[in-house]
Formats: sequence, C-alpha cells, structure tokens
Amino acid sequence: QVQLVESGGGLVQAGGSLRLSCAASGRTFSTGAMGWFRQAPGKERNFVARITWSAGTTYYADSVKGRFIISRDITKNTVYLQMNSLKPEDTAVYYCARRSRIYTGGNLNANADYDYWGQGTQVTVSS
Repeated sequence: QVQLVESGGGLVQAGGSLRLSCAASGRTFSTGAMGWFRQAPGKERNFVARITWSAGTTYYADSVKGRFIISRDITKNTVYLQMNSLKPEDTAVYYCARRSRIYTGGNLNANADYDYWGQGTQVTVSS
C-alpha cells in the first residue's frame, strides 16, 4: 500500500505564489510517475501537471503552463508543485497522485492513469 500526504496549501492573493508538497510512503519502490490534479467546487477533478519518476519529464495543462513547475526529489519520495502568478480561477482542492505502473509514453493527464491519491489540500486565491 502507498500513502500520499499533501501539504502547503492555503490562502494567497492573486499574483502570489505557493509551493505544494506530496510525500509518498509505503510501497514506493515502483513509481512510474506522479502528478497533480485539482477540483474546484461543483466541477470535475482535472489534470494540472505530471512528472515521470525515472527521467523527470514533465507535462502541464495549458491553463498552468508557464506559471506552475512540477519537480521531484527521488531520495525523499516527494513531488512538488511550485505555483506562481496565481489567479482566482486556480482556487481548488489540489490532489497528488501516483502511478505505480511503468511509464510507457503518453501525457498521463487522465485520472485513470494513476493508482493512488492523496487526501487533497485546499488552495484559495483571493482577488
């Protein structure tokens, strides 16, 4: 079993920055990729960014490209999401996700591409 614990959410003004962290524990020896998704009230959970665990290749949703940066620390089994130039429309619960299956290509931007999920952390951006 794998546990994912997110931290770093909070309230920030538009234009500000936040850094989210997600630490994985348990059976972490097999990780294909890790990603971040977000869910605003009344909306579906949508892809934000992902990073492949071995090569560190990244992919972003168009809505955050150029503002958010995903990174990982393999030694700590931790993935980060640096969020800059935040906008009110970035307000959501942010979820960390982990893919156990080997990465064989593709964007990995669907919920079904991931096997484990964190409990979520709230990010609120005020105007």
